[in-house]
Amino acid sequence: MTVISSSEQETRELGKRMAGKVTPGTVISLRGSLGAGKTVFAKGFAEGLGITEAIVSPTFTLVQEYDGRLKLYHLDLYRLSGEDEFESMGGEDFLYSDGVALIEWSEKIEDMLPDDTIFINITINEDLTRSIEIRGIEL
Repeated sequence: MTVISSSEQETRELGKRMAGKVTPGTVISLRGSLGAGKTVFAKGFAEGLGITEAIVSPTFTLVQEYDGRLKLYHLDLYRLSGEDEFESMGGEDFLYSDGVALIEWSEKIEDMLPDDTIFINITINEDLTRSIEIRGIEL
């Protein structure tokens, strides 16, 4: 399924709606270029889980943890060198947890992702809207 988002608010609302559909152990691969809206989506997703803390991109810390209806592990692997570094930081624990792992730049650990991973790809269109392709979950 592909959704066209015309604003940050629409992207946030999509994230919020998806959060109502996930269960413990869900892994979400969130992909898109810099500035595509991955963190905007993550903010809405967190809101949908009942998280009231400010959501920031964990680019420098790699992982931010938040408590809500389910624990949210928000990972940003942009600065990660690859699967070996992910394993050495204990990253597999996030892939098989009782919370939800929302992973930006997950292509760096492509072969490690569980078979039931939900894939979200955000593309910036020429008119600056966003095409948000969702695979692995029905909304």
